[in-house]
Amino acid sequence: MRLKVIQTRSEIGGKQNQRDTLRSLGLKRIGDVVVKEDRPEIRGMVKTVAHLVAVEEVD
Repeated sequence: MRLKVIQTRSEIGGKQNQRDTLRSLGLKRIGDVVVKEDRPEIRGMVKTVAHLVAVEEVD
């Protein structure tokens, strides 16, 4: 299983750890999409920035 992560909101005004998390996920701007393996580390990163991204499960 994989997770499709889409940045839906800006990081501007966010906390530094949230900005760093978006970068670690590979997201740079609104509308960016990355597909990551569904692992606990990735789930935790997504949870940190849940208000800035949308997540879909893909096979």
